This record gives sequence, structure tokens and C-alpha cells, in this order.
Amino acid sequence: MSTPAEQDAQVIVVGAGPAGATAATYLARAGIDVLLLEKTTFPRDKVCGDGLTPRGVKQLIDLGIDTSEEAGWMHSKGLRIRTDELLLELPWPELTSFPPYGVSRTRHDFDELLARTAQRAGARLLERVTVQGALTDERTGRITGVYGKSGPEREPVRYRAPLVLACDGVSARLALSVGIEKSDTRPMGVAVRRYYRSPRHSEPYIEGHLELWDRSDPRQPKLLPGYGWAFPLGDGTVNVGLGMLSTSKAFRSTDYRALLRTWLDGTPEEWGYREENATGRIGGAGLPMGFNRTPHYRAGLLLVGDSGGMVSPFNGEGIPSAMESAKLAAEHVVQALARPEGPSRERALAGYPQALKELMGGYYRLGNVFAKLIGHPRVMRACTKYGLRVKTLIPLVYKGMSGCYDAKDGDAVDRIIAAATRLAPSV
Repeated sequence: MSTPAEQDAQVIVVGAGPAGATAATYLARAGIDVLLLEKTTFPRDKVCGDGLTPRGVKQLIDLGIDTSEEAGWMHSKGLRIRTDELLLELPWPELTSFPPYGVSRTRHDFDELLARTAQRAGARLLERVTVQGALTDERTGRITGVYGKSGPEREPVRYRAPLVLACDGVSARLALSVGIEKSDTRPMGVAVRRYYRSPRHSEPYIEGHLELWDRSDPRQPKLLPGYGWAFPLGDGTVNVGLGMLSTSKAFRSTDYRALLRTWLDGTPEEWGYREENATGRIGGAGLPMGFNRTPHYRAGLLLVGDSGGMVSPFNGEGIPSAMESAKLAAEHVVQALARPEGPSRERALAGYPQALKELMGGYYRLGNVFAKLIGHPRVMRACTKYGLRVKTLIPLVYKGMSGCYDAKDGDAVDRIIAAATRLAPSV
């Protein structure tokens, strides 16, 4: 498709993380002229757990990415749940919709792999472009492009296109520039992580620690707020971190870096999660959850992934929903650009937020309720102490929290989850 002379592209995608790179790849493959703007240069790092459930692996496979171990991915066979009293090893479920394995890979490699996939598809990637806000038509308020700074000299730049995809993450600069604010009624999360050299780097399970203990005083161990993880990377290191939800009273008053060190000092020494084995610094990031920023489409601007608050309130995973929303956004943009400007094109674009609601809305509504409940320490303690002992509940909790279930033609557990998400009002 040709681009009018007064435009720099048919579509501008801001941010070349998983959401932006995925959207740019699908758009370019459909013949759309895509300009992909990234504020940093590749390779670059991001604060993340570095692990994907089978739901995320499916998105990679859909893109045509080789997810084999030979291609540099660390495979996981399931989730190991640890509490003070229990150790559960739960294999990933055998499903029609998703593969039976998860993967881990550092964001240093992962993000560049996706960005280069977009480039090979035909997207034009410009690095070191910091987008500061949206350009709008003063008369109509419609998006006409973006403005920002480029290169080491921070030269002012403007790029024009009739449609812009905001894939700029938790900062959501583009959304804020047009007055789309986040909702304080939806949960937020904070996560911190660090890499450690560890003999556990090739463990076949990723780990979820549902109870974090401060054992500095063996006589009075203290239960800490939040939950932890350990994702083996197969390269001699493990990504270890913890997260906390805004529904916890300790959310704003907690020193998360100190909390991470306190928890890890109480883990078995043979695991290697000690200062002398650490590589790099502790990194932290915000997790915008449960559709905490809407509308997801307005006047030529589509919010994708973290910019639209699409991190799962159940497990803090954001990459699968970022890539799923990117695919949906690309599909609706392709259909819109095949129509003339005006009401018909707008109807196609309005289908994007509706499709998001159908895919994630009910599930996130349940997740928001879940986040509120476990924000209370007594509820969380009861769930871990008693709920995980009820064997019939474990598949329901496991599939529901991971999002790994067959929405159609699944087993009884899948049908219960699917029905619950349909019956829950969309967020």
C-alpha cells in the first residue's frame, strides 16, 4: 500500500518491545508501511521475570519464531509452587490451544529477536527516538502523528501517520498526552529482580514462592508481603525476583530492594542466591494490570500491551497479553486501512477494544477481584495453607491463574474457567 507524500508512514508504532515488535511484524507482513520507533538501542535490557507460560509461547510460534532449545530457549515443563509447608510440582497442562512447555530467555536477547523479526518483515525501525507525545489536529482532535527527540543530540523530530499504536509500556506517554488517564480502582504491581549464578540454573520447573519469609531471627520468622519467583535460564544463572500488588497495605511503604535481599538471605545457601553470586544490580518496574487505562482506542490512537494496563492480575505476566493485543490491533488496523477514511474506517477501528474485552475482559474482571482478596495477608495465608491442600481445586487454580486453558472444547476445569470469564462483566 502506498503512503501519501505528506505522511511518513501509514502506521507509526511507538515502542519496539514485545507489543510493538509483534504489531509491526503483522502489519508489515500485510503490506502496511510501518514506522517502528524505539527510544533505546538494541540489544537492551528490561526488568522482567524472563519466563513465559505456554500462553506466551503460542504467540511466539504464531509469529514464526523458533522456540526450540537449540535456538537458545530454556524450556520449562511446569510450575513448582513453594510455601512454608508445601512443595507442588505441576506440569503444564496438555491443551489444544497452547504447547505443553514454557520458555525462558533474557529480555536482552528476547526483545532484539522480536525487533529484528519486525525488520525482516519490512517494518522500518528507528532507534534512539524518544516519543514525547501525540500530534493532533486542532480542529478534530484526531491523531496525526508523534513528536519527540532523536539521536544523541536530542534533535526535535516529528513523524506523521493517520494511525498510531502506543506500545510505550507503563510510562504511557502517548496516552497521557491525549488525556487518557489510568484508573486507580484497578490493581498495580511492582516487581524487582536480580540475576544470580546458581547450580539451579537448569531446573526443569519455574518456581513460584507464595510465601516470603524473613528468617534473620530463627526464633521469630516473619511472613513478608508479596510473592517470589525463580526462573532458570540455563546459562548458569537464575532470574530471581518478587512482586507485590497495590491491594496490599504495605505497597507504598515497602523498600522492595531491601525486601528482596531479606527474603533471599533466608533461602538455602546451596541455592546460591547470595550477594557474592549476584550479577548486575537489582532492577524494578511497575506492572499496570487489569485494563487500568482505557479507552483502548480513541481518534486514531490504539493502546497496546502495558500502555493499556494489560498485565494479568492473576500472575503478573504481561508479555502474552502484550503480544495478543498487538495481533488484534494489527488485524483491525489492516481492515481499517482497506476502507476509505470516515465512518466505515472508524467502525473497523472501534472493533479493537471490543475484541480486547471479549478476549480478556471477563478474565481480568475476575483477576481484579482476586488481586483485592490476596492483598489481605490473612486471606493469602489461608489460601496457601488450606486451599492448596484440596487436590480437586489445584487444576482449577493452576489453569485459571496461568491463563492456560482451552476456551473451547476443553475438559471440565477448562469449561468452568471459560464459563466464569464469560459470566463476569467485562472491565
